[in-house]
Amino acid sequence: MRSLRMVGVLMAVGGLCAAQEKSEMGKPSVAPLRIGPGGVVLKDGQPYRGIGINYFSAFNRTLDNPLDMSYREGFDELAKRGIPFIRFAACGFWPKNWALYLKDKEAYFVLMDGVVKAAEEKGLGLIPSLFWYDACVPDLVGEPRGQWGNPDSKTIAFMRQYTRDMVTRYVNSPAIWAWEFGNEYNLGADLPNAAENRPWVHPELGTAKERSAADDLTHDMIVSACREFAAEVRKYDPLRPITSGNSLPRVAAHHLRTEKSWTHDTREQFAANLLETNPGPNDLISVHVYPFEGEGRFDQKPIAYSDILSACMKAAKGAGKALFVGEFGAPDTEKDGGPEAARKNFGELLAAIEATGVPLSALWVFDLPDQNSFINITPTNERSYQLEELTRANQRLGDKHGDK
Repeated sequence: MRSLRMVGVLMAVGGLCAAQEKSEMGKPSVAPLRIGPGGVVLKDGQPYRGIGINYFSAFNRTLDNPLDMSYREGFDELAKRGIPFIRFAACGFWPKNWALYLKDKEAYFVLMDGVVKAAEEKGLGLIPSLFWYDACVPDLVGEPRGQWGNPDSKTIAFMRQYTRDMVTRYVNSPAIWAWEFGNEYNLGADLPNAAENRPWVHPELGTAKERSAADDLTHDMIVSACREFAAEVRKYDPLRPITSGNSLPRVAAHHLRTEKSWTHDTREQFAANLLETNPGPNDLISVHVYPFEGEGRFDQKPIAYSDILSACMKAAKGAGKALFVGEFGAPDTEKDGGPEAARKNFGELLAAIEATGVPLSALWVFDLPDQNSFINITPTNERSYQLEELTRANQRLGDKHGDK
């Protein structure tokens, strides 16, 4: 007999199918997105470029409250504006947010089914990020964060289990465009002040009660974890792109790794780190680009967004991979120069993405009230112009590829 919670969940999503009926969520077919020869992104077999948006909480909101299906209205708004896909957290953020998955997988995936089904109905692509916060899974299984680097750890075992559950359930959905590991794991690697940057301690949210050097991340740990994730995805999905979710390498990533110094990397060192932290079978290189990323990179002050993105494109193409700017945006707080500076930076970022040939990118962030004070974008707030610009940019990209 189903629990009252399960009955409520099923009612909330309108009685959507459970796992054994997942084939109705999309006919088995070639993946809508693939990486072709030379790192060209192909959509339905044709070269493609598109600019989506991060909808971080599309799933989190219904996981927190099964009656909250406001992502449906969000999907409708984005689809009407011709914004082709979203990147979102396909997981709980804190360990406590995984309680339903651990207790009742069927109920958990009925909620995820609702998100995927709604995207299918709107023709919206999804790039789910399966393990957003780098300390969450280790905390969940009672290990320090450094166990991401141990292929025999409980952390990696849990990663494989959830990856298997997600990929096998949605491998036939036309809404799934690519699979992402997590969010910006590389930024925590090899920090000389690692003790000051260890994961948060919030036991009431399920975290560990204390942190130690065992929680510190290294370059090699990140590479191993990204490789293990991609290998697990490829067991069940041989076609869709796989991406790490990493940000741009830090300006001194190579030197941090080799000598624990903040000496700025050369372009060659930057490119090598970028490829190393997106190891095969990852074939969609992830970077995140914000205004502060240009501060002194390659010892150039200032450096244009187009210069940074060109370096990324060159490295990706040289490896036969594609580039995904998984986040870009411009905060508009007073310390960032206010709304006028944000509008300028946003325009320059968007222009650089178009000019350098970046195939996939996603603006940060749609309908995330927690960030309303500095970057959240809605159709009715003062940042709505960014949605309008995305519509026009996608029209331009579509026209270039004959996708009218």
